[in-house]
Amino acid sequence: MNKGILLGLTGLMFVSAAANAISVSGEAGQHYTNLGVGFGTESTGLALSGNWTHSDNDGDVAGLGLGLNVPLGSFIATVGGKGVYTNPKQGDEGYAAAVGGGLQWKIGNSFRLYGEYYYSPDSLSSGIDSYEEANAGASWTIMRPITISAGYRYMNLAGKDGNRDNTIADGPYVGVSAAF
Repeated sequence: MNKGILLGLTGLMFVSAAANAISVSGEAGQHYTNLGVGFGTESTGLALSGNWTHSDNDGDVAGLGLGLNVPLGSFIATVGGKGVYTNPKQGDEGYAAAVGGGLQWKIGNSFRLYGEYYYSPDSLSSGIDSYEEANAGASWTIMRPITISAGYRYMNLAGKDGNRDNTIADGPYVGVSAAF
């Protein structure tokens, strides 16, 4: 019985992967930049994502995420996790294993509202006390494959062992992405 369920889930994974698109994106805020790549992030099924965020004042964060996108009418809900490499300007470099998810609301074929949140406590991180990431915004697909977006991103590495917090991102951004 368990073998049959495993084979069925594996088959569903490959079926859902066939409709997924690859996307690359770039965002710029006042004191930070974020570059990302995704596979299947805007469709149902498994999604894989990666990003690198650089702060002029507080350091760098690089992450690799795996999520499951579930359709809920005109919404897509995501539940997943991220492995994050942290390199704060003040403090030790390390890692964080963050859990979280997001919600996308597709409005027609061109507009989308989205939000996501990931968190890693001290027990799932090293070099920092905790990791917190939030992102919310709107996007407009001008014509496939080009999409522009605007939103607000927050990323914080809580200091540990007397080190200060390093806020990698805390402010509005504009971005552009291409999906193939």
